[in-house]
Amino acid sequence: MRIAIHHRPHSYSDLWIEYCQHHNIQYKIVDAYANDILEQLADCDAFMWHFHQEDYKSMLFAKQLIFSLKHTGIVVYPNIDTCMYFDDKLGQKYLFEATNISTIPTYIFYTKQEALNWIKKATFPKVFKLRTGAGAANVKIVNNNRQARRLVKKAFRFGFEQYNRINGFKDRLKRFNIGKGSLGWLFKGFVRIFISTEFSRKHPNEMGYVYFQDFIPNNGFDIRVLVIGNRAIAKKRINRKNDFRASGSFNNIFDENQIDIKYIKAAFEINKKLKMQSVAFDFLLNSDCKPLLTEISYCSGIKNYRFYSGYWTEDLQWHECNITDFCNFIIEDVISLAENK
Repeated sequence: MRIAIHHRPHSYSDLWIEYCQHHNIQYKIVDAYANDILEQLADCDAFMWHFHQEDYKSMLFAKQLIFSLKHTGIVVYPNIDTCMYFDDKLGQKYLFEATNISTIPTYIFYTKQEALNWIKKATFPKVFKLRTGAGAANVKIVNNNRQARRLVKKAFRFGFEQYNRINGFKDRLKRFNIGKGSLGWLFKGFVRIFISTEFSRKHPNEMGYVYFQDFIPNNGFDIRVLVIGNRAIAKKRINRKNDFRASGSFNNIFDENQIDIKYIKAAFEINKKLKMQSVAFDFLLNSDCKPLLTEISYCSGIKNYRFYSGYWTEDLQWHECNITDFCNFIIEDVISLAENK
């Protein structure tokens, strides 16, 4: 058994390597960006790569490489079912509708005139999103049709930068004021007002489409459920102050008693349809107190994992334990699948 790992510092790979070293599992550091990556994988049973949406290089080809590896027989994490719709809200709309998942009504238009015609009949507020972005980046409330028309005209003329430098700094300033970031981290956000991120510079503007979602009122939080195989961990994310967004607030509650079991049940049921190795579900409640899925991601942040005190299994039973690293669940599943092959 040999596992190939593409190492990206401060990602899941740090913890996978630690796991292999602790359990005496053979592993090999490979370079997913190398021209000979397939040759590097020739003597391996599995390939693991935690790629991220802020790395423009990986977003150019990661899914294509992973799909191609299906023909080699090697076990891959994430496999194509797991990562196909990563950082792609457009694709997620069609996935949710095709699989009859309870989600927030979403409206996507690929021509300016169609969008403007819809706005004439639409009710507001609505939520505007770009196809990409994490931590509630590129998400804003649209209060009336005048604001909506302005966004549509921009979408079909100049488009939107991947990284909004002014809003990015404002978000950092809010977090800094509540003790959620260092002075150096805040200064880095200030510098980015003048020097954009590499991803934003090299990625073209988002344009040629508009994406609106119904606004679901009276939600002071959302619930994130992370499913890995037959295990689920969850947290409640409190909205930012004077804001409708919970993602990126860094105000999390890791108390299983505050997680209604219906969220866990919904997450397992959805993943039976999607068959993803790991998936983070973000849920809101509608007026009937029914969980509505807003977005999915194959991966989740790793900074807060030590605050989880246990997990649920598919039978909805709670298992009390000290979760030192949920990434262990991922590599254990990969090893099990590779051994069975």
